[in-house]
Amino acid sequence: MVHSGQQCGRGAPEQVADWLEPLPVEALHGIGPRQAQVLRDYGIHCVGLLAAVPPATVHRLLGGRAGRIAADRARGIDPRPVIPRTLPATASVSCTFDRHVLDGAAARAALLDLVVRLGTLLRGRAQVARAVTLTLTFAGGNRWEKTRRLAAPSAHEDDLRLLAYQLMDAAGLQRGRLTGLVLKAEDLTGADQAAEQISLDSAREDRLVAESVIDRIRAKFGPDTIGPAAVYRRAS
Repeated sequence: MVHSGQQCGRGAPEQVADWLEPLPVEALHGIGPRQAQVLRDYGIHCVGLLAAVPPATVHRLLGGRAGRIAADRARGIDPRPVIPRTLPATASVSCTFDRHVLDGAAARAALLDLVVRLGTLLRGRAQVARAVTLTLTFAGGNRWEKTRRLAAPSAHEDDLRLLAYQLMDAAGLQRGRLTGLVLKAEDLTGADQAAEQISLDSAREDRLVAESVIDRIRAKFGPDTIGPAAVYRRAS
């Protein structure tokens, strides 16, 4: 269902009308199948046609209040406030192995891939993590899990990767046969709620600038367009 908003976010009324015009009448919030059929019986099958019909006619077809609401929403008028949904307090990514894997290049590449995916997910949601949890599953069904807190809330791959590798090292796998990994960002908050100090490390600042460029490339061409070489060697 379409909730148009009074001006569809911050768009001008004429932009809202252009966007709504080709939609079927039942796409308007509040118009059910029976009301849509009444409108269709009168040749009103899309929102643009509904908007062109005099409000008095719509009132007569659908009833007073329902007709008034339908006529207004067809013109992009909806006074209800837009209430953003609360984002979840955690985010996780996972992978499973086709065959048992020992802690080594393949396992580290898989973990790096999870770091990239998790960081991209968090930045896309404008959230930062205060802690990271790594869960390892082994042949036979055993699990190992550990959580560590970040020095400062972050969604940057540099910070997530460092902590993820520390967690993997803490597992002391030796000859443990891995069947899967789960990397979870915990205690999330909005990125705008976390202060981020400018680093004096120019190399890190350059990587953060590159990260924002990479995010735009992924958003435009797909998540697998660009990434760490170790991840692509694993995939190949």
